[in-house]
Amino acid sequence: MNTQATILITGGAGFIGRHVAEHFVLNYPNYHCIILDNLTYSGNLHNLASIEQRPNFTFMQADINNFETVQHIIQDYHIQGVIHLAAETHVDNSIHSPIPFVQTNVLGTTNLLEACRNYLEKHPTPNFKYLQISTDEVFGSINTPLFFDEQSAYQPRSPYSASKASADHLVMAYRHTYKFPAMISYATNNYGPYQYPEKLIPNTIAHALAKKPIPIYGNGQQVRDWIAVPDHVNAIERIFHHGMIGETYAVSAHHEYANLEIVSKICLYMEKKLGYPENTLTNLITHVEDRPGHDFRYALNSSKIEQALHWQPVFAFDDYLIYTINWYLTHPEWLQQ
Repeated sequence: MNTQATILITGGAGFIGRHVAEHFVLNYPNYHCIILDNLTYSGNLHNLASIEQRPNFTFMQADINNFETVQHIIQDYHIQGVIHLAAETHVDNSIHSPIPFVQTNVLGTTNLLEACRNYLEKHPTPNFKYLQISTDEVFGSINTPLFFDEQSAYQPRSPYSASKASADHLVMAYRHTYKFPAMISYATNNYGPYQYPEKLIPNTIAHALAKKPIPIYGNGQQVRDWIAVPDHVNAIERIFHHGMIGETYAVSAHHEYANLEIVSKICLYMEKKLGYPENTLTNLITHVEDRPGHDFRYALNSSKIEQALHWQPVFAFDDYLIYTINWYLTHPEWLQQ
């Protein structure tokens, strides 16, 4: 990638997107970073306050469902690389209302692909790269001790994961049909500062702070594979700069925990941190009716990116979880959204 390039980061005001945007703006001053976000409920312009005054930062509020807008951005700014994070991501919301997930994740991705393809036909750009940020959920659920990898079959089991799987299929179809310069990465559950409070970790912190019942689905034994958001950002950077066009990469820090274990860790730490008597917060854990079609376990084998691109996660789970909890405790307003 040319260091004078203009790159587009979609979904850049969301949780992972703002960390990606900040990283590229601060570490690559010769990149002009166009940050696109529609600022729906989970996007927040305040997320980008740390970089909004940087000369290589441009924010655009736009909807990827609007093809003409996307096409104008690609053409007017002569985009030379895309990191596509914009998506509807909350599984519960997809169960209650699937259509927005199909519109944004499938049709929005198609708009972006087609706008890029049209641009490249008129303005051949040898080093152009498109990186699709996907999820481990496209593979469905897997039992211990097995792991999904880049060769695993797609078996999405929620409207959310089905919409992401559909988007991935379109990306690879563009690669096959048009020789479109695309790559895909799959990541496990991210955690860290700025995550919207509907997600498990900030939601637990918010309920614990308010001393309200902390809901957990079913028996809480569903297993998730967690990665600190800066580790994921470093993987995205590595793939974007050094990944092979047409390849896919699974990204995992190999931190598997049951949901109940995560919630318990948060409660125990907050009891000590806030000086609460033992079990003050753990007694708030309340088992509620399980989510329809709830996947039991997600887990990825990341040996490909570790070996081919020399990427390794660096954050220990408990250390970064404590850092994350402390961040929310010092930013309680974030939990009120």
